[in-house]
Amino acid sequence: MCAILCAFLIVSCQSESEQVGPENEVSEEALATLEAAGFDVVKFPVFNTDIGYVVENDILISHEQMKNLKEGSQIPAVEHYSTDNLVTGTPRTINIYVSTRFRSQYFQATDVAIARYNAEGLNLVFNRVSSSSNADIVIQPSPWYYGWFGILGSAGFPTASGDPHNQILLTRSYYDNVSDIGALTTTIAHEMGHCIGFRHTDYMDRSYSCGGSTNDEGDGGVGANYIPGTPAGPEADSWMLACSDGTDRPFTSGDQTALDYLY
Repeated sequence: MCAILCAFLIVSCQSESEQVGPENEVSEEALATLEAAGFDVVKFPVFNTDIGYVVENDILISHEQMKNLKEGSQIPAVEHYSTDNLVTGTPRTINIYVSTRFRSQYFQATDVAIARYNAEGLNLVFNRVSSSSNADIVIQPSPWYYGWFGILGSAGFPTASGDPHNQILLTRSYYDNVSDIGALTTTIAHEMGHCIGFRHTDYMDRSYSCGGSTNDEGDGGVGANYIPGTPAGPEADSWMLACSDGTDRPFTSGDQTALDYLY
């Protein structure tokens, strides 16, 4: 998801436990590994969490994936890309649980995001459940990196065994103050995209949607595989762009092609 409106630093009435998190200690070895894989560890801060490292503002590299990271590659185009690992065992239902720590707009936005995917007639069907015990993906508040660096959501990629990434973190300190659920819907759909194997549409040059200097996320050891049939040039409204201006972004025709090809 999405590093949206990075200049905004909005403080909400989150609880003290949600605003104060663990010390962010990232070893030099971890930084070197991530940098060699192609991730920018200078322009974007790296966050060390219990389950892995958050890089490039919204990508979670698990501790297991860290062991297998390889030197990154660059592809000079803007197209749709997937990771090496995808969700297997299709047709398949993916259950999503939204934490009760969220306000009502998060549940509404999740339902709209789910409806967008289900309307595509994929071999993946998404379903919101009322208990985390039978959920494949749990959406919960980000415990500590709450928007100060433009991080509004984060998620990882599918496992080697073919399961979706099991967690999406959302930044309450931003979205609690947004009444229009369109942007939140897009962020949730974006992070769901990561969970089932989509890279950023502009992963090879985040400056396309984020501005600034050219910035290539690299292969990162998780794969960046071109999805046949998707646009060979920039697609401004793709739901998987690294950054956005905060508008609602339903699936474009290129997005639909990519979803149909993979699932």
